[in-house]
Amino acid sequence: MPELPEVETIVRGLARTIPGKTIAKVAIDLPKMAMAPEGVNFQRAVRGERVFSVRRRGKFTVIELESGRRLIVSLRMTGRLVVLQRGQAAIPYEHISLFFTGGSRLAFADSRQFGRMRLVERDEPWDAHLGVEPLSGDFTPERFIGMLSGRTTPIKALLLDQRRIAGVGNIYACEALWGARIRPGTPAKALTKPAMRRLHDALVEVLQRSIAMRGTSVDDYVDARGRQGGFQNALSVYGRAGSGCERCGRAIVRTVLAQRGTWWCRTCQR
Repeated sequence: MPELPEVETIVRGLARTIPGKTIAKVAIDLPKMAMAPEGVNFQRAVRGERVFSVRRRGKFTVIELESGRRLIVSLRMTGRLVVLQRGQAAIPYEHISLFFTGGSRLAFADSRQFGRMRLVERDEPWDAHLGVEPLSGDFTPERFIGMLSGRTTPIKALLLDQRRIAGVGNIYACEALWGARIRPGTPAKALTKPAMRRLHDALVEVLQRSIAMRGTSVDDYVDARGRQGGFQNALSVYGRAGSGCERCGRAIVRTVLAQRGTWWCRTCQR
């Protein structure tokens, strides 16, 4: 599932190509993937809109329209957003296509059909349930320590809680915990403040490093040009069960925590 670095990579690609373009036509072959306010026809409402900007919020791509409306895209497990030029054939599982004047189009494809493109009104607080952005100035060590203090929740489950930290998923929670030498099942409140600070720094560092490598392609993820990321070649624990730990050489293990596969080192992460 695309997480913060993957969505950020896609957004940066879209921000270089689609702002200023006018949506001439919308093609939808899977209506459940296109959502609009009650009584609003998605295709008619979006047609003629001009793209103002593109940004990210958590794991969501936000396409700002000049009217003040927004298209909120959730890629979920296998969604892709790819910019195609005039005459390029449909990509596999292309279910929504935004055709721009000039001939290019934004293709939203999803093999498992869990992704959604939602039209929201100017003042709709669609992201009120999302927590702090971990790469923003608001995500300070002190704020992070405050999130963890007194919480009995396993630390990995807390990192995945989008109501607290927006954008972190399974890959980067596993990688950050390994980087900070913290056992994934440790209750948050049991961590010392130095350990909390290490985890804060490890989380920020791994997210930034992955963005620099255009994200992690372990399944379906590609960027806005259809290219795979590179961070799958730099993973320390995620998906590496049985491989030797880069620090101690012991085998990485896979366990299940909060119904999620969790990769870690029993020796380094105590």
